[in-house]
Amino acid sequence: MGLKNSHHNLFPGDIIEYPRNKYFSHFAIYLGERDGVPYVAHLTCRGLSLKRYTPQHSPRALGFPTLWMCLTDSDNKLPLFGRALRSEIKMDPLELLGKKYKVNNMLDDAYPVRDFHNVVKPAIDDMMGRDVTFDILFHNSEHQAALFRYGVKKSLQIEKVYKHIMPTWKKLFEEKKL
Repeated sequence: MGLKNSHHNLFPGDIIEYPRNKYFSHFAIYLGERDGVPYVAHLTCRGLSLKRYTPQHSPRALGFPTLWMCLTDSDNKLPLFGRALRSEIKMDPLELLGKKYKVNNMLDDAYPVRDFHNVVKPAIDDMMGRDVTFDILFHNSEHQAALFRYGVKKSLQIEKVYKHIMPTWKKLFEEKKL
């Protein structure tokens, strides 16, 4: 499915990708419809309400990626290194997270897909409302979505970042500057 606001080809357990900028996306698990409204579950900063921001003052309008939206929420600062100690799995309407989205079951060829009704949904229900540490490098929304769908904590977008920063870090270590 392309980036549009259509949900006729979604199946419970699908990973939904919401592009935020040219580098990062936000990820969620499609849960299905409730009273005709499609819902997703995703890792987000506790208490963050996308509705409370006016369009001209929203972090996205100001050029910040979605994960930094937590900086504007007084209870949920991202301290150092892109980490929020008070995050949670939250259920929201599909389009509340963005009008542009696509199915991205990126690891289906590499890992077996877990059964939605017997494994994924109970895992989501169990995690709902519990404190989860968000960490941009080690536990972001993509890690969480992959963990639910495949039972594997993996983030392809962060792996791309690693490929660029690792050679630089290696050089700095070798030169004893880090």
